[in-house]
Amino acid sequence: MLGFLKEPVVVTAKINVNLVALTVMGLISRLWGLCYPRAVVFDEVYYGQFVSLYMKRIFFVDDSGPPFGHMLLALGGYLGGFDGNFLWNRIGAEYSMNVPVWSLRLLPALAGALCVPLAYQILVELHFSHCAALGAALLILLENSLITQSRFMLLESILIFFILLAVLSYLKFYNLQKHSAFSGSWWFWLLLTGVACSCAVGVKYMGLFTYMLLLATAGLHFWHMIGDQNLSNVSLLCHFLARGLALIIIPMGLYLSFFYVHLALLYRSGPHDQIMTSAFQASLEGGLARITQGQPLEVAYGSQITLRNVLGKPMQCWLHSHTNTYPIRYENGRGSSHQQQVTCYPFKDVNNWWIVKDPGMQQLVVSNPPRPVRHGHIVQLVHGITTRYLNTHDVAAPLSPHSQEVSCYIDYNISMPAQNLWRVEIVNRESDTDVWKTILSEVRFVHVNTSAVLKASGVIGASLPEWGYRQLEVVGEKLSKGYHQSMVWNVEEHRYGKSQEQKEREVELHSPTQMDISKNLSFMAKFTELQWKILTLKNEDTEHKYSSSALDWITMDTNIAYWLHPTSGAQIHLLGNVATWASANAAALLYLCLSLWYLLRRRRRIYDIPEDAWQLWMSAGGICGGGWAVNYLPFFLMEKTLFLYHYLPAVTFQILLIPVVLQHVSDHLCRSVLLKSMFSALIVAWFSSVYFVYCTFSPVSYGQPALSLTELRALRWKDTWNTFIRKQ
Repeated sequence: MLGFLKEPVVVTAKINVNLVALTVMGLISRLWGLCYPRAVVFDEVYYGQFVSLYMKRIFFVDDSGPPFGHMLLALGGYLGGFDGNFLWNRIGAEYSMNVPVWSLRLLPALAGALCVPLAYQILVELHFSHCAALGAALLILLENSLITQSRFMLLESILIFFILLAVLSYLKFYNLQKHSAFSGSWWFWLLLTGVACSCAVGVKYMGLFTYMLLLATAGLHFWHMIGDQNLSNVSLLCHFLARGLALIIIPMGLYLSFFYVHLALLYRSGPHDQIMTSAFQASLEGGLARITQGQPLEVAYGSQITLRNVLGKPMQCWLHSHTNTYPIRYENGRGSSHQQQVTCYPFKDVNNWWIVKDPGMQQLVVSNPPRPVRHGHIVQLVHGITTRYLNTHDVAAPLSPHSQEVSCYIDYNISMPAQNLWRVEIVNRESDTDVWKTILSEVRFVHVNTSAVLKASGVIGASLPEWGYRQLEVVGEKLSKGYHQSMVWNVEEHRYGKSQEQKEREVELHSPTQMDISKNLSFMAKFTELQWKILTLKNEDTEHKYSSSALDWITMDTNIAYWLHPTSGAQIHLLGNVATWASANAAALLYLCLSLWYLLRRRRRIYDIPEDAWQLWMSAGGICGGGWAVNYLPFFLMEKTLFLYHYLPAVTFQILLIPVVLQHVSDHLCRSVLLKSMFSALIVAWFSSVYFVYCTFSPVSYGQPALSLTELRALRWKDTWNTFIRKQ
């Protein structure tokens, strides 16, 4: 029974020494001196704030993209024991001792290091020689811009890692297709493709470009499979479903999970939650939740409420009135009603309170039992402090002359009767009998007499002049066929009024609510709102010293100064390896010219290269050239501030194209032994120049050693490169 013990247990393994060596070199190049400088470097000032908020569980919104990349950076902080206490207010600020610099920068550095062996494996899976694959990996290893970007708390190296992982996984899956379909390894690489694509998109939306490229490639490959008569209809259906599951369904589910974890971690109110709806704010611990906790759910006749405009940008504001009246005549000579001003005020204030009144009754308190207001009911809105009724009439608004003025009615005993009846329309109702609910219901107020809709026009326009205290204009929108969030309101604070006397009511309006009720949003409701805010919330694009255009990137006519030592000549710049970038441009141009030449010749039935070499040439171009195109060309359509680091995913694919072109030239264009020898010598000389440029610029890639004034002047190879020399 124990006979197997008579022989030794032998385990054999194949180790790719090239892969191991490249991984080790990648780790050394990215991890060496990782804590230097112990100061805030460029966009660490931006991402560090989010890491601190994660550590403190405070909610935030970043309009630059999804939360997965931020969570990975925060994971580094968590593993290093970071408590979040650091003021990220200045590039170059020295880190305090509680900031685990090495840990915060570790994950981006590891991602950057692993891009080196990934580049090697991609070329191998594209069926190029190990020599070409080794060349691709070394070019990534010696690329100064990728080294700089991966050594700090930034997201581009993580994005590039997941992009390359997705490409490699798909190539491995595709190469297993003919002989090992539906095997364990086939499923593993297919699923990993979807996971890596989702992670890339979860880090930055730029990952969508490569995701779309791989989806298009998978679609093309499946189209070819349809023409394979050896595959049955059932087999084709299984292949289609497998790809749909792995490349669409699972990535979508994983993308949702990023937001689920993000929202689960950030449960406390913070400075960013004011741009969210009242319902979202109320779901966070602290902030609005402390105010709204215990409020009645159903709005009834006699309820005291504050009305927040749903649009919430460029700032949140509440329906507001005060004792001041509109001027008799505006600056442009137009007249007004001289009624009490109604505005949208961007701060909490006792003058934001209104009372929901039944037009058929005089009481301003909630009856027992309360009579809830439903969709379609007619109400009057009474300003809590001044007790005047919300009113609109056929008088032009101060800033929007095509809309009606909204006021609180003052009886001047002139021929201008009160028109203060409003119909409540619940926009997000489930039925026409829905009850108006606190926070949850989004409502429009339609004026009964004129059909105008109450609108916070100042939210999307200008604020009132000095006579209106620069508050935001509110109007009656007469042409309300379209739907706009500036016409929609929700009850944020709410209490059941108990005091009929005005003095007692004023005291009541200043008091907190006491009733108890819970208003939790579902995850999908939170996700939908947060995703919409990320996509639509845009910071004002301002000109930056180091911003650039997409055209500047190809020739590297721009750079970014990431960090300057306050006293010495030590500094860090985002600069690419000039030799590599120029070679990548030449390789892309040569690939395009050769492809057009081959296509023209093939059209004439002239085949310059074998069919298998042609297929290899096209597939490599589709991945490497296509990867460059989809990650670069969209920036010409973007209206945003652009920086050189936006080009890094594209240039990574372009660098992979260099060994593809070199091997093709060597194998198919150098037809004699002498030409091959000369071309090999040329490649050695060229690669030596790449290494020379890497060594020359590594002091400004790593920030050390410090350079003298003469050495810094010598590094300014282009006049367009910014501020190498510090003004003494």
